[in-house]
Amino acid sequence: MKHESPRGIHVAIIMDGNGRWATARGQMRTAGHIAGARTVKKIVEAAPDCGIGTLTLYAFSADNWQRPSREVGLLMRLFRRYLVSEVARCVTNGVRMRIIGRRDRIPAELLRAITNAEQATKHGRTLDLRIAVDYSARDAIIRAAERLIRHPAAGGNLDREEFADMLSHVDHGVGQSRDVDLLIRTGGEQRLSDFLLWECAYAELYFMRRMWPEFSQADLREAVEEFHARERRFGAVPAAAAG
Repeated sequence: MKHESPRGIHVAIIMDGNGRWATARGQMRTAGHIAGARTVKKIVEAAPDCGIGTLTLYAFSADNWQRPSREVGLLMRLFRRYLVSEVARCVTNGVRMRIIGRRDRIPAELLRAITNAEQATKHGRTLDLRIAVDYSARDAIIRAAERLIRHPAAGGNLDREEFADMLSHVDHGVGQSRDVDLLIRTGGEQRLSDFLLWECAYAELYFMRRMWPEFSQADLREAVEEFHARERRFGAVPAAAAG
């Protein structure tokens, strides 16, 4: 049976700027990641009250393996610590945690923590929290295409929904992803960085200079409010012109 997604918009966040935030304060980059983990807790807590039903966070990209091994190791430990410490809170608050991305390159202890967190929170219906770890949208699309070659669609016809379902299966059966409504990127950069390329086809983009450790619940509300003020046309003409 497919998971029934909570009501509300789908917000995806590229949590950028941890290292630069720490460097600007004369600290090690790792201090920025520790501060960023605290921000994650605040934003997850605030998301439902902002009308968010699905929240996807970009925690670690497939290209992040190129970073110094000390930094990568800390990120993996931080992620495991977050999963272990937040499971009870997620269960209480109705948050379902799911991890998207590859799982064959992450440490065994982290993999066990992922499995435990997903199992413990599977009945959550208030917020669908998806965390991208060792994730690459282009790689996911390639794997979905390979799956299609092995299991062609009936009659040879494939629509967007069926291909989206293929994408969901390459992410360990976490369920078909809803299209992203609003994508937020902190840290001042203005690019997608190989994140949810298929799902962001018609996403509203919101870039801000504030670094991720400084991102607040008020910033999240402001971004959602701006999203609701925009007119989404999905290729059609503006409502005023249509009349």
